[in-house]
Amino acid sequence: MGKKTIHDFYNMVETGEKIVYLTAYDYLTAKMEEKAGVDMILVGDSLGMVSLGYDTTFPVTMDDMVRHCQAVRRGAPNTFIVGDMPYMSYQISDEQAVANAGRLVKEALVDAVKLEGAGPQVTSRIKAITEAGILVMGHIGLTPQFMGQLGGYKAQGRSAKAALSLVKQAKLVEEAGAFSILVEGVPAAVGKAITERANFPVLGIGAGSYTHGQLLIYADMVGMYDNFTPKFVKKYSNVGEVLTNAFADYVKDVRNSQFPDDTQHTYGMKEEERAEFLALLEKEEK
Repeated sequence: MGKKTIHDFYNMVETGEKIVYLTAYDYLTAKMEEKAGVDMILVGDSLGMVSLGYDTTFPVTMDDMVRHCQAVRRGAPNTFIVGDMPYMSYQISDEQAVANAGRLVKEALVDAVKLEGAGPQVTSRIKAITEAGILVMGHIGLTPQFMGQLGGYKAQGRSAKAALSLVKQAKLVEEAGAFSILVEGVPAAVGKAITERANFPVLGIGAGSYTHGQLLIYADMVGMYDNFTPKFVKKYSNVGEVLTNAFADYVKDVRNSQFPDDTQHTYGMKEEERAEFLALLEKEEK
């Protein structure tokens, strides 16, 4: 099946078919996700924490994003890919935002870019990038690049006024020209209200079951990232434990001289070649 387009996503919204969205940061993961049939892959700046080992997303650079998006595109050539705009890649000006969004499209072949926030500055960037012919996904709610202002990784929209503000933010993002929006870390009632009032696809991550589709960070849902696990994550497997046990078994086998096995895991020689080799070696060393 060919890669989905925005027309497919709008049709899915119309028919009530849920959009399946997952993060990936490397070739192998993207390859497996495409085989599994996901509709959309996000190369998130969460790679800073999941792949690069930072405590936050702030250190991630445009070069990081381009390199990881390229790897994901190679792994999933037939999947719609969204590339995150990292911190300070779009905040300075519309021109900076368009240039950096263009890098992700031109150098990494992503299908769309994602920006966090919904203030006048961000909506101006969304409008400028869209006018440059690039698809933009918005992102509101728990937005990691605004972690300092939010007071940490906390659910948003839990008061009536904050919830209403998020509904208004979603509308501003839509009016700025975004083709879709990601709503993160909000009560289900807020996700539902946003979705019911939107005229574009609403994807949720920790936003309840009413959104048009769902996103998870793949490392959370397979037990790879264990620094912390958000409340909204469902673990489908514990790959982290499987890998740790496999590595521990390898350590034990090597230290106990049980790997490699001379018959199963090594290359042999014909006996006459081996004998000639040993003779040549003995002659060489005389």
